Amino acid sequence: MLYLVLMYAVAEETRTMSASLREAVARKHEAFRLELTTSGELLNGAGLQLPDETTASRFGSSGQTRITGPLIAAHEHVTAYYVLDCATRERAIALAERVLDEHVIAVEVRGIHDWFGMVKYGGEPLAGPSDTGTDRS
Repeated sequence: MLYLVLMYAVAEETRTMSASLREAVARKHEAFRLELTTSGELLNGAGLQLPDETTASRFGSSGQTRITGPLIAAHEHVTAYYVLDCATRERAIALAERVLDEHVIAVEVRGIHDWFGMVKYGGEPLAGPSDTGTDRS
């Protein structure tokens, strides 16, 4: 099953990270990425810009509105994500917890029920429910 791992950090702490801590975090994620790419469990992931570089749009009774900044003001923000293909939820949670450190202070693991356009390592397309005609009702 596919899982989205959302990683959370504190923006101000991210801004003030030392060069050595940035390098250590980068090395940790690179090793993690290589391990899970080799095992076939990592489908993709990305680091995200800080919340003040975000644009959010919302639809409500007065129509569509756009704001600069995150949709919801919070101390912690989503800093990065991974999409994992794991045999069990427990495996996805165990992998997610390995990225916790001074920078990634929380993780959230969510199952993915529908997907498109993802490929496995080596370029093999990952068929989603929409591609296979699976009834999701």
